[in-house]
Amino acid sequence: MLREVDDLDQPATPEKAPRQGRPARVFERVLDRLAWSPYPRAILWYLVIRTASVQLLDLLAARRGATLTDRLTAWDGQWYLRLAVHGYADLPGTLDAARQPYSDAPMAFFPLYPKLVAAVMWLGPDVVTAALTVSVLAGLVLACGLIRIGRAVAPERGDRTGLLLVALWAGAPMAIVFSMAYTEAVFCAFAVWSLVGVLERRWMLAGLCAFAAGLSRSTAVVLVAVVVVAALIAVFRRAEKRWWALAGAVVAPLGVLGYLGFVAYRTGSWTGWQDIELRGWNTEFDFGAETAASVLARLTGDESVFSTLTVLLLLGAVVLVLVAALIRVPWPLTLYGAGVLALAIGTRGLPDAKIRFILPAFPVLVPIAIGLSKRRTVTAVAAAVAWVVLGAWFSAHALTAWRYAI
Repeated sequence: MLREVDDLDQPATPEKAPRQGRPARVFERVLDRLAWSPYPRAILWYLVIRTASVQLLDLLAARRGATLTDRLTAWDGQWYLRLAVHGYADLPGTLDAARQPYSDAPMAFFPLYPKLVAAVMWLGPDVVTAALTVSVLAGLVLACGLIRIGRAVAPERGDRTGLLLVALWAGAPMAIVFSMAYTEAVFCAFAVWSLVGVLERRWMLAGLCAFAAGLSRSTAVVLVAVVVVAALIAVFRRAEKRWWALAGAVVAPLGVLGYLGFVAYRTGSWTGWQDIELRGWNTEFDFGAETAASVLARLTGDESVFSTLTVLLLLGAVVLVLVAALIRVPWPLTLYGAGVLALAIGTRGLPDAKIRFILPAFPVLVPIAIGLSKRRTVTAVAAAVAWVVLGAWFSAHALTAWRYAI
């Protein structure tokens, strides 16, 4: 005869936890990765630094009777806003450097940024809000790319180098353009990720980002050259993924060559884009003759502190490229930085704007980021803060008190 078993005689069994669905598990994994990921910190650092810089600009602009919106859309920003609204064919009131009507002038500006602004406008915002939104979002993509660059140049220090690189670049002199209706943020975002693709041998990433950068600024010719050279080296060495490398080398130049070809077709001249730059802005490549004369005049004459500091920053960038080569920063980064510097220094026109023109040469800051990553945290933070303060003042002063510095 079986004995009735009381519930208390049964061995205790743990209660089963409620089973989570697949979406919940995926969401938890994403949150866990974000908690340990440097990307949210990079984005936060970038936003804090850029916000502080914009606030200082607002303060200085108010002291001179200007508005923040006016300063953030100044100079070329007005061209991009008008292009986003009207397009190239219907842009009214275009003039050349001599203030004469010049219908081809709008084609000096590459199309990707105004097209992105127009796309955001389609969602509802006005043109100014759309333009600044594109720049801010591009800056966040840029900051995340710098983390990957930091890992490539100093893998033994984790993401410390990358985060310092974010702070140094976001707070650099004239980095205010990353928060303006200008192309720098968009171009630099694509340039950084293209170079990430080269360093990580992800050739289609490199090629496609170089393609997009080529639709953003003429500076892309340097980036394209680096991508193509690196990809062809991989092909000739019969490296792994060499067919992807060949595909990346083919895709990379299509953006810049396509737009320059379009301008050549529209103007009827093989040098159409360069002709527009010369007539519209008195800008041409002179192998650095004007830059050399300007540097000599400012270092030996009675110039303002701002003007002298511009020269010193330019010379410092040249020195840092040499340092990058000496400490063996990966050659694609060094070659790209040197090429951007050579292009900016070798071009005649607007000598006060050289600091803005060299902003895409971010590898010049890599030696500083590597050096600071080896120091105590207090030292690294103090140096980065000092750099950010200098950059914020320089940017705000350039937009409010100094003509032609943008």
